[in-house]
Amino acid sequence: MDRVREKLHADAVYQSGITGRGVTVAILDTGICAHPDFDRRIIAFCDFVNGKQNMYDDASHGTHVAGILGGNGGLGRGRYRGIAPGCGLVGLKVLDRFGQGRMEYLIAALEWVCANYQKYGIRILNISAGTTKEEGDEESFHLVRWVEKVWDLGITVVVAAGNQGPEPKSITVPGNSKKVITVGASDDFGQKSKLGSASYSGCGPTRECVCKPELVAPGTKIVSCHSGWKSGRYYAVKSGTSMASPAVAGAAALLLEKEPYLTNTQIKMRMKTCARDVGLPHNRQGWGMPDLERLF
Repeated sequence: MDRVREKLHADAVYQSGITGRGVTVAILDTGICAHPDFDRRIIAFCDFVNGKQNMYDDASHGTHVAGILGGNGGLGRGRYRGIAPGCGLVGLKVLDRFGQGRMEYLIAALEWVCANYQKYGIRILNISAGTTKEEGDEESFHLVRWVEKVWDLGITVVVAAGNQGPEPKSITVPGNSKKVITVGASDDFGQKSKLGSASYSGCGPTRECVCKPELVAPGTKIVSCHSGWKSGRYYAVKSGTSMASPAVAGAAALLLEKEPYLTNTQIKMRMKTCARDVGLPHNRQGWGMPDLERLF
């Protein structure tokens, strides 16, 4: 995670006292656990898979994502601190212990966000989950419509580009939505990983010829929080665009702490102006990688 902060130039922002404090981010994933690095900042939890009341994460993917976004790095003496270590977190479990989920779980979670965003002050939604490459079927359109309903409420929606690249038109649903901020991995090229490919990050354009992703961030071999921390496994290493998306969501949280009046469209445009070219094709990197020193 120290590498992610370094790439995004985040530490200079922390020195000014900005940590995402007062900004709540909802995470659609495999759940979340009460890892000490979240410092009692988990505001709410809802399980759409098994209907359990107490928070948990039986795959550790959601906890890993939450750590990149908002872990304070306490168990690692600050080394594995996330991008917005002061933000509030809402965990919405839509994926099972194998990282699989049904479309109905995703839709139910998006409905929950629409119904509860004011109650919990949700300003950002991170979705490090998706279906297959867009095929134009009605079910995919339905998911995109719900994601865009969330966006239309003023919530900044950040979505992983998916791991089915690097061929063109390999962005997964709902990252193909023209409204949301879609994030790819900046460092997947030449990386042999469990994802089964030397290059995995989803690439545009979409079926509607929209350039995607908008942004990229580090996504390969990222160290973050593990749900098995009580057994002594405090952190784990994971790869994928799932790891890149929360870095950008965290950057949005930092911006909203400083300028809480910004709309999601304004945040998207600020991300564009602060991005730096990382030398990849346009349908691979979009605007580039956020530079947080330039964001403020």
